[in-house]
Amino acid sequence: MNSDFIKKGVDRAPNRSLMVALGLTEEEINRPLIGVVCSYNEIVPGHMHLDKIADAVKAGVRMAGGTPIMFPAIAVCDGIAMGHIGMKYSLVTRDLIADSTEAMALAHQFDGLVMIPNCDKNVPGLLMAAARLNVPAIFCSGGPMLAGHLKDGRRTCLSHMFEAVGAYHAGTLDEEGVEDYTQNACPSCGSCSGMYTANSMNCLCEAIGMALPGNGTIPAPLSARIRLAKKAGMQIMELVNKDIRPRDIMTPAAFDNAETVDMALGCSTNTMLHLPAIAHECGLEISLDKSNEISAHTPNLCHLAPAGDTFMEDLERAGGVYAVMKELTKKDLLDLDVMTVTGKTMKENLEGVVNLNTEVIRPIENPFSESGGIAVLKGNVAPDGCVVKQSAVAPEMMQHSGPARVFDSEEEAIQAIYNGKIVAGDVVVIRYEGPKGGPGMREMLNPTSAIVGMGLGASVALITDGRFSGATRGAAIGHVSPEAAAGGNIALINEGDIIDIDIKACSINVQVSDEELAERRKSWTAPEPRIKTGYAARYAKLVTSADKGAVLM
Repeated sequence: MNSDFIKKGVDRAPNRSLMVALGLTEEEINRPLIGVVCSYNEIVPGHMHLDKIADAVKAGVRMAGGTPIMFPAIAVCDGIAMGHIGMKYSLVTRDLIADSTEAMALAHQFDGLVMIPNCDKNVPGLLMAAARLNVPAIFCSGGPMLAGHLKDGRRTCLSHMFEAVGAYHAGTLDEEGVEDYTQNACPSCGSCSGMYTANSMNCLCEAIGMALPGNGTIPAPLSARIRLAKKAGMQIMELVNKDIRPRDIMTPAAFDNAETVDMALGCSTNTMLHLPAIAHECGLEISLDKSNEISAHTPNLCHLAPAGDTFMEDLERAGGVYAVMKELTKKDLLDLDVMTVTGKTMKENLEGVVNLNTEVIRPIENPFSESGGIAVLKGNVAPDGCVVKQSAVAPEMMQHSGPARVFDSEEEAIQAIYNGKIVAGDVVVIRYEGPKGGPGMREMLNPTSAIVGMGLGASVALITDGRFSGATRGAAIGHVSPEAAAGGNIALINEGDIIDIDIKACSINVQVSDEELAERRKSWTAPEPRIKTGYAARYAKLVTSADKGAVLM
């Protein structure tokens, strides 16, 4: 066992004395030591209950003969961080989480790890750590929030909350209406109730084989979530005993499975940042081109919020992620021989699984669309690619040409939208918000929600080298690479240039010749860093492009 390095023999007596100081008995010290990485805090609604999940995990570990020892991981609430400098400190935590978990796990030589994440960067950060450490590990997330209900009975969620602000600025909703959303959009603990980034990644933990069935969909307040946590605590002991490690599970085939399920579910575009970053820690590379290949032959089977009016609790009742995967097996779209944390293959896991609601999970013979939920676009605006959640785009915006309305920050853009300066047909360009330029690649949920809330969702596109919340809907195209701060062509777009977007053809171009772009480049200079001290400044110096997963080098 790894933990033998800190507990066996006379030479390790000093180490053991400190475990005695913890109150551990000889019996506890001699058992496998299981690190329980708990992301509990009192500022993130998706994490406010994770102490209870951790208690259940620890109970499961003890029942199966291990000694659980908890240590923390940080987490940021993207919703609270949205729209101000705080959002620059969201994506950057992914690497802090991976690094700090690596440090704790290696310093204390745990034999196995149970990861308890829930919200946006916490899940990929811990997956990166699991891949990097490659000791037996299992994921048990905190689960999704329940959908809200407005006073008139309509169901609602966080994306509606942000769009309500846009409707208020458009004069179509009064303050009382906004307050109705405020009090009712987020009614419980858990990760926000649509197919946003947190729930996307928690579902993909199942698809890639690193979590037990139900991890992505069992609602946070239900007792079934506590039972799942106990099972995860018990299961880590089997993984330790059988020496099944993350890189035995997260193989190239498993990543293909994850991307296929991603496309079928209609997940957040942020998965196009996180899956490559996790693969990188496994010594693998995922290209955006491969994502388009998978999307081209994977039908989109789900339209959860913000793409539709169903929520995570509906997906759970319909059979969850495994029911979606079962549909995909009808056309042999998954590799079922991959190993999972159940100790069984995916084929064994899917035996007996049934789609219980064909409205929530469309049969593969009757999908929402024949291609996946995400598309990667390329062209002279984004030579290295950019991404769009095409399942949440209005049909009339799948092709669009319009004049560029250029802004060098999110704040400038949101002010113009609220002041009525953006009109039907425009293409809003927000740049210098990429991984380096932001720094931190802020989410643009405020401007996209403002566009939808002001009634422009079917007539205005938005492109950015920043990124989007999973709650974003509409023709919102992000991760433009290379980014503006690195001299990408998005930095050379002028006000009024015509931008052509064809999502079905996976293309995005500005009607400017190569010669003119080269001439403009002669007068372009890299901007001064927006943040010059602290972690964000160090991050900007080390981070790579969005098309590479914004990993640190």
